[in-house]
Amino acid sequence: MKLSMYQASAPRFVHTLKSLSAILGKAQAHCEAKKIDPLVLTASRLYPDMFALARQVQIACDSAKGAVARLAGVEIPKHEDTEKTIPELKARIAKTVDFIQSVGAAKIDGSEEREVVLKMRGQDVKLAGQQYLLAHAWPNFYFHVTTAYNILRANGVELGKRDFLGNI
Repeated sequence: MKLSMYQASAPRFVHTLKSLSAILGKAQAHCEAKKIDPLVLTASRLYPDMFALARQVQIACDSAKGAVARLAGVEIPKHEDTEKTIPELKARIAKTVDFIQSVGAAKIDGSEEREVVLKMRGQDVKLAGQQYLLAHAWPNFYFHVTTAYNILRANGVELGKRDFLGNI
């Protein structure tokens, strides 16, 4: 059976975003149990020149909603990057999931050759839909989700691979 562009995008992003939300829930519980200010975690980063946890989550959401919108040929929803707390980040994820789930398969399927234009370093980069999804959208999305997971692990939140993978 052939894998459609919809199957390879929207449900995968939703699944991983829901896992990220659950991971953030574990981070909140960790903070409560250890009497840690959750803002310490959302401002944490793996290295001084890397983005903090809050920004990693925002970019993961932007990557997912941007990919789905570009493949579907619809406008990308704008979300202000103001989230600082874990509940705010979880709400951002929920908004992103709601948008992705509102885009039907019919809008995404058949987008393998749809031209996607990205601004990169001030220049337009043109990719076919499938190339964009596989070579840009997925790697970028998973990079930021993985970095968010690693920031929490580095700060003592008890997480494992099953938390990252979610219920499959």
